[in-house]
Amino acid sequence: MADPSTYRPAVGSIPESPGVYRFRDPTGRVIYVGKAKSLRQRLNSYFADVAGLHPRTRQMVTTASSVDWTVVGTEVEALQLEYNWIKEFDPRFNVRYRDDKSYPSLAVTLNEEYPRLQVMRGPKRKGVRYFGPYAHAWAIRETLDTLTRVFPARTCSNGVFKRAGQIGRPCLLGYIGKCAAPCVDRVSAAEHRQIVDDFCDFMAGKTESMIKRLEREMAAAAEAMEYEKAARLRDDLGALKRAMEKQAVVLGDGTDADVVAFAQDELEAAVQVFHVRGGRVRGQRGWIVDKVEAVTTGELVEQFLLQVYGGVDEQTGLGEAGEAVPREVLVPELPNDADVYTELLEELRGGKVSLRVPQRGDKRSLLETVERNAKEAFARHRVKRASDLTARSLALAELQEALELPDAPLRIECIDISHVQGTNVVASMVVFEDGLAKKSDYRRFSVANGTDDTAAMAEVVRRRFARHLKEEADRRDEQGVAAEEGRPRRFAYPPNLLVVDGGAPQVAAAARSLDELGIVDVAVCGLAKRMEEVWLPGDSDPVILPRTSEALYLLQRVRDEAHRFAITYHRQKRSTGMLVSMLDDVPGLGESRRKALMKQFGSLKRLRAATVEELTAVPGIGRRTAEAVLAAVAQPAADDASTSPPAADGAAVESTTAPQGPAERGTPRAGAGATAEVGRVAS
Repeated sequence: MADPSTYRPAVGSIPESPGVYRFRDPTGRVIYVGKAKSLRQRLNSYFADVAGLHPRTRQMVTTASSVDWTVVGTEVEALQLEYNWIKEFDPRFNVRYRDDKSYPSLAVTLNEEYPRLQVMRGPKRKGVRYFGPYAHAWAIRETLDTLTRVFPARTCSNGVFKRAGQIGRPCLLGYIGKCAAPCVDRVSAAEHRQIVDDFCDFMAGKTESMIKRLEREMAAAAEAMEYEKAARLRDDLGALKRAMEKQAVVLGDGTDADVVAFAQDELEAAVQVFHVRGGRVRGQRGWIVDKVEAVTTGELVEQFLLQVYGGVDEQTGLGEAGEAVPREVLVPELPNDADVYTELLEELRGGKVSLRVPQRGDKRSLLETVERNAKEAFARHRVKRASDLTARSLALAELQEALELPDAPLRIECIDISHVQGTNVVASMVVFEDGLAKKSDYRRFSVANGTDDTAAMAEVVRRRFARHLKEEADRRDEQGVAAEEGRPRRFAYPPNLLVVDGGAPQVAAAARSLDELGIVDVAVCGLAKRMEEVWLPGDSDPVILPRTSEALYLLQRVRDEAHRFAITYHRQKRSTGMLVSMLDDVPGLGESRRKALMKQFGSLKRLRAATVEELTAVPGIGRRTAEAVLAAVAQPAADDASTSPPAADGAAVESTTAPQGPAERGTPRAGAGATAEVGRVAS
């Protein structure tokens, strides 16, 4: 634990200008980013008496080993640079607005030729417009069921849409009038997009104009004696009014506003926001934030405005958290630099924005309602936090004692090997920090030389820590631009504890690889599945942890997560291997054309579903070759999964988490709440 006085900047060296500063740990990793009107005044506050600092601030300054800063011209520039650095470096001590639950939203995929209406959870995507979030997914489906009568936009998946186009027959929704059936060209792409645009306008609060238009059309149809059309418009009008009745009017003036409230203690805060559009509550959302300093409510408002609206996409007008900047933002307390934040919001919205504290009337009453919701959410979270923090702290302390470690293992990495009789050998590496999974640091490996678990384990450990040593050397090299900038690297941070899935042989193999590389400050252990025994290098007997031990439970969670991650990648490799083996005997199909097909279709399932015309669209594939390919893949080959050759590529594969895809649904998994992974081959 560092003494802040050892890296305190020299007296007078810190400028008094506005700017952004970064604290770094001994490995050069950025752990905190902040902004200040006066850098000198702000940074000096961190080097006061350590005992008088906020608990998390004290932990931050004693974890750090250096601080640097960048001077900017204005406070708006400081805000933008702070946001960019937080997004780039993901500092562990910064306030983060993380959802206290996964809320579903009604999503409109405007980035597709034929936009789709669907229920969507998870991170927001570019080119997709969101309405909500809603408390329950059934509420979205109920809304869609009502509104698709008036706005018959597609709600089907891409597979169903494509198949309907191939057979020339729409699905049931097309027959009953709840979809305009663009799949069979009943409407053009432009007409379908107009339907979607009308739906978005209605959901965004432009309801009065829509109702008046339907009333005019109904009256015109009745006057022209088109009574069936008039009756249909009457029913549509009733459906719209029923949908509107379900959304309570909270602001009589039809205001578009976000109403924000907080409940907090010294360590954390709960945030609730009501999204009001056209005077009606269109959605509600909640976050829990960690407080690194003794921040005021006004400073929490600053972080909310920066993170929720800070990264607005130019095409959709949505922020990083998927929120559009409304005309009014109602908060319980204004930040110190309210004018600066108002200027930033107006720049993002492209129009006038009012940032204020409501004093009386409907808006004040609504703010009090949001505050009550925040207090209730925070009370629930504190009960959960007490048990979670106690269990995690106990687990790390028990591991430290049982394995005789010098410090609690704050960063744990686990490696698991997956293969079928020595073929398609792959490995996964998962990371847990402070007892929680850190999925952004997960990695996957394709193993070229390992023919059994021990050889594969030795190879993966050697590759992982050889990369760490190389990146550590690059960081120390003053000529390295990336080192100067402090950008995160793939393998830059070593674990306190390396866990391998297996017993004494796997542990010995991992320990040998570390010894060969000269790494002595990383502890190694193995968790054997049969008896859940913990093995240490060189010990003839395992360490037996009590079945009720929090330490054993943590090791099991880490091991099961590594197993889930490895199995997912292995299935992808087997699918690719099967496709390669089936295409080997197709006449006229060389290696380059096979690669082009695999790049275009990606899986055997998608290739089997393709048409001859789709195959001939791939460069180098003629009609005769396309027919031969479809003939080769038409019959499933049950034995190919176990006979496909092992991957020849020994490169490490870097991966990030992504929403579950169709290929993984219904597939057994080792870990609860698992998600599928999408990989990128690392150089």
